Amino acid sequence: MYNINRRKFLGLFGCGCCSLIMPSCTTVPITERKQLSLIPEAKINRQAAVAYEQFKAKSKLITKGSQLNEIISIGNKMENAVSTFFSNKGKEDPTKNFGWDYILVDNDKIVNAWCMPGGKIAVYTGLLKITKNTDALSIVMGHEIAHAVARHSVERASQAMTINLGTTVADIFLGGAINRTRNTVGQNTGLDIFQLGIMNPFGRKQETEADYLGLIFSSLSGYDIRESVKLWERMSKKKGKEMPVFMSTHPSSKKRIENLKGWINEVIIEYPPIKT
Repeated sequence: MYNINRRKFLGLFGCGCCSLIMPSCTTVPITERKQLSLIPEAKINRQAAVAYEQFKAKSKLITKGSQLNEIISIGNKMENAVSTFFSNKGKEDPTKNFGWDYILVDNDKIVNAWCMPGGKIAVYTGLLKITKNTDALSIVMGHEIAHAVARHSVERASQAMTINLGTTVADIFLGGAINRTRNTVGQNTGLDIFQLGIMNPFGRKQETEADYLGLIFSSLSGYDIRESVKLWERMSKKKGKEMPVFMSTHPSSKKRIENLKGWINEVIIEYPPIKT
């Protein structure tokens, strides 16, 4: 009787999940990859806007000068190029509800930039020592903007939600075997098998997609995307020895360079500078 009830429950649970998930699938602009979107983008954007203001209040920002002007100029060009591209294609502009903003963080020790959902972008001064020129900086900013355009934050939150729900239900019928295994492996190795086996590969997929879309956005905005390879060669030297790929949420620098070399000619031909 227990086995029959368990099968019935799992069947009903599976049907319920499908009814929840299937209507919640969206498509990434340009790449047309199907993605899971269980959480409204507007909700994520509102939360990001609050976090962004809190970050600004606590950070040392550069509020004027040529470096900030360069960042804003690149951003404005990409805003217009992306919107015009989708308009010309007769497609909905994925950035139509963005509240674009750009800040330059005064921190030479951090080689990074990010774009929160909704178009909130931060660049650290440490990154500018690696980019060295406007074209390279456009590659980084294009990549970060691509994360927001592709709704990667929504997808990642939705993925985490389904994994947590699925493993909780499965563990009920497996007597906690999943969590025991996860905890045992974690205690013995310091590694999370879910992170390694699910979230890290998923993160690498998003990062690769952002590299590709970012290259397109940079090209549409009129920048020389051939600089992307030189940028990642410099990044690779800065990073030095990298951790094994399976432990990272990002592709290796070597893999990124290979990808970029394979995409550049195609992107230049198919996504030339757009007139805004």
